[in-house]
Amino acid sequence: MRAIALALTAVGCLIPAMSAVEGLDVRGSVRASGRPQPNTVVWLEAPHATPSPSTDKIVVDQRNLSFYPLVLAVRVGTTVDFPNSDRVFHNVFSFRDGKRFDLGMYPIGARRRVTFDKPGLSRLFCNIHPNMAAYVMAVNTPYFSVADGQGAFIIPAVPPATYTYHTWRPGGVILAGSFDVDRDNRFEIEEP
Repeated sequence: MRAIALALTAVGCLIPAMSAVEGLDVRGSVRASGRPQPNTVVWLEAPHATPSPSTDKIVVDQRNLSFYPLVLAVRVGTTVDFPNSDRVFHNVFSFRDGKRFDLGMYPIGARRRVTFDKPGLSRLFCNIHPNMAAYVMAVNTPYFSVADGQGAFIIPAVPPATYTYHTWRPGGVILAGSFDVDRDNRFEIEEP
């Protein structure tokens, strides 16, 4: 049994003047067996949040026979571009869980798009290069983040409330618990 510790701290911040709503930046880190856990997705349930997928350009690139980034979190309804920046053909597909799709083979400079229209984990592969793998976690909330190389993350502008949180990392399972967003909180969870 491996333990995973998730330490969260809510730090006050003010959302820009166009909105007089106060929110808190939730800062935290993810560790397992005393080591940082990069690429861990952390999200807070917000069942009453207004649906609004990201309008930013979101990309999972293919270069050097790898996907970049390895782990991506998006809000449900977000469209992700899959450009081929390599000098070889690729075929991006996901047949299990989450969004199922097959983009077919396409050459350097070509780009395909996928809209992640339901929550869940999509495992990405290339049928030409079996060592290529990546993950897209689509979440039904505006409050999410992916831990950096030191296991640290920030979820910006979270309204004070009690939330159910979830975490997932490659090779792990989805973990859940409760978190009260206020001015100063810390807690740990253990992976089963």
